[in-house]
Amino acid sequence: MSFSSRYKKWLKGVVYIGDQIDTEDAAAKIRSGIYFRGPNVWILAFSVIIASVGLNVNSTAVIIGAMLISPLMGPIIGIGLAMGTSDTKLLTESLRNLLIMVSVSLLAASFYFLISPLNLVNPTELMARTRPSIYDVLIAFFGGLAGMLESCRKDKGTVIAGVAIATALMPPLCTAGYGLAKLNLRFFGGAMLLFLINCVFIILATYIMSKYLRFKDTEYASPAVTKRTRTLMTLAILAVTVPSLWSAAVMIGENNLERNVQAFIAANKNFSQGYIYDYSISSGKDRKVDIFYAGSKLSEDEINALTLSASAHGIDVSRLNINESDLGSVEKSTDQILRGIYERAEDDLARKEAEIKKLEKELGEIKGREINYKRIAKEIRYSYPDIQDISIGKGAAVDDSLNVKAQTIILTKSKKPLSSDQIQKVEEWLRLRLEDTTAVVHNIIDKNSK
Repeated sequence: MSFSSRYKKWLKGVVYIGDQIDTEDAAAKIRSGIYFRGPNVWILAFSVIIASVGLNVNSTAVIIGAMLISPLMGPIIGIGLAMGTSDTKLLTESLRNLLIMVSVSLLAASFYFLISPLNLVNPTELMARTRPSIYDVLIAFFGGLAGMLESCRKDKGTVIAGVAIATALMPPLCTAGYGLAKLNLRFFGGAMLLFLINCVFIILATYIMSKYLRFKDTEYASPAVTKRTRTLMTLAILAVTVPSLWSAAVMIGENNLERNVQAFIAANKNFSQGYIYDYSISSGKDRKVDIFYAGSKLSEDEINALTLSASAHGIDVSRLNINESDLGSVEKSTDQILRGIYERAEDDLARKEAEIKKLEKELGEIKGREINYKRIAKEIRYSYPDIQDISIGKGAAVDDSLNVKAQTIILTKSKKPLSSDQIQKVEEWLRLRLEDTTAVVHNIIDKNSK
């Protein structure tokens, strides 16, 4: 057996899951987990309150706890399995229970935020659930794949708990409840969009996994009913898949633009005699990028420089709008203005430190190349007593084509002419001593010597 055959056999043994999967038991458990009654009602209510408190006090640990005990995953996985097995009854029941769960969650969260005395100035955990990104799509999709595979595994582990944390279904619903309580459409719309994205991609992942693991299709007595059911499921799958692919493409574009704008801001934050203190990107098809600059008025050349930098960072210049204002008229807190000035001073200091280090390095290199003239003169005189004076200097040799070449020139003055062999030996010795292959020796006769 060849190495490639052995490797393929080994790899197949590593990734093979057929003997560890029980689809019938998984289907039964998924069907029983979609219903919203009994303990699930109380558990959902508790998880809503816990998640709302965590969001209200910016506590990540509390939010994670709420995600762990939330039963919201049940009907969502049920919808995916129903599509994969052409089970209209399971689809109807899963959708109905999911709608009830969502409604109860929104009402409970809204009630909590209406009576909560806490009102954070910067609710970062709430705001984080209002702007979906492509990462949310990837997390929901691969989390759905992992959750479905864990449901089918004979020896259950802790994957479901991890999937519940990763896909984060409860926090967006509670954030939407906050939006309802405060009549804030931005919070409500953004959070509901994130929740729907999570649901859609978990459903899509569950459908794909149910087909891959070959869950048994639901059988109907009449062929006509079977055909009608298959048509209905195909339409349902398209209704889930097409919007999900479109939203993923849109979010990729938004994420790329956001990243490009942030890179542009980082490169030009302290520009000219001012600084860029904020930016905003409008939603919609033609997203506008507004840059807010405070400081001395920008010249036309400076505006052109900013525009060129924006273009280099992948920002459409036609959508860029630079808003200028004096430091005194900036609608920002004193702390933010001081922070901007401090950042500018830090950047200037960092640039100056870099220049100093560069100059110190160059100075060190120059010092390293310094010639110990006195010692070299003593050594030459010891070897060649006829040499009286020595001059060493850096120069250049220019040939007929005006090509310039750096050269070290050594002038030796002696009472009588040195032979060509002596000059050659002095030259070779100096090239070795000075570590300079360009060194050239010229001998001059001291006519005034007696």
